[in-house]
Amino acid sequence: MNASAVCLDPYLVERRDLAAALRWAARLNLHEAVANHFSLAIDDRGRQFLMNPDQRHFSLIQASDLLLLDVDDPRTMERDDAPDITAWGLHGMVHRHCPHARCVMHLHPMFSTVLASLADSTLPPIDQNTATFFERVVVDDAFGGLATEEEGERCARLLHDPRHKVMLMGNHGVLVLGDSVADTFNRLYYFERAAETYIRALQTGLPLRVLDATIAEKTAREIEAYPGQAERHFSDLKAILDKEGSDYAQ
Repeated sequence: MNASAVCLDPYLVERRDLAAALRWAARLNLHEAVANHFSLAIDDRGRQFLMNPDQRHFSLIQASDLLLLDVDDPRTMERDDAPDITAWGLHGMVHRHCPHARCVMHLHPMFSTVLASLADSTLPPIDQNTATFFERVVVDDAFGGLATEEEGERCARLLHDPRHKVMLMGNHGVLVLGDSVADTFNRLYYFERAAETYIRALQTGLPLRVLDATIAEKTAREIEAYPGQAERHFSDLKAILDKEGSDYAQ
């Protein structure tokens, strides 16, 4: 898609948001080489979605590079610009079966992946960030190899409850869901921070101070009701990119 076509694109705002999120994920070193994918549903039914193209580094992706895909199109993988097969298998199946998942971000960030590699991948509430995710994470302990459509279908079945907006994919990485790019990126950022806090706490070898379940749940609910943080966070990230003269929006 060229620049003039982007100007006429009805999803220009969504494209720019997703491109900005990809750029920031690269800056924070949350991505992995030219793997990993972000997607965003753009229709009311959640069947059509934008996603980054096959094997492009996050730090180079522009709004115009994003693919527009349809979960009901049986010829998707026959396109000249077909998406990565595992991206289609995972994101396509989540958008197909979980219409509440407007935005989906899948990565292999260091601390989340370390947590996903432990025999017990539970994230205990030991601080405010970890408490944010108290009983709000699905742990998938049945890794079945690369995310083909069959594996994607299996993963999507674990995400039927809208309360669960993070899936820690055992032996794999993390999948984060949200209502918008800002909401999802903010959740991804804080989950990786929470995982880092826990892993570094374990490295001390000292006993952990785990919060009472009642306080953990209270904290999680308070953070969920905290007004506008995700939007302000993401708006400032885009402002930084704009100030630096980034070409993400092209």
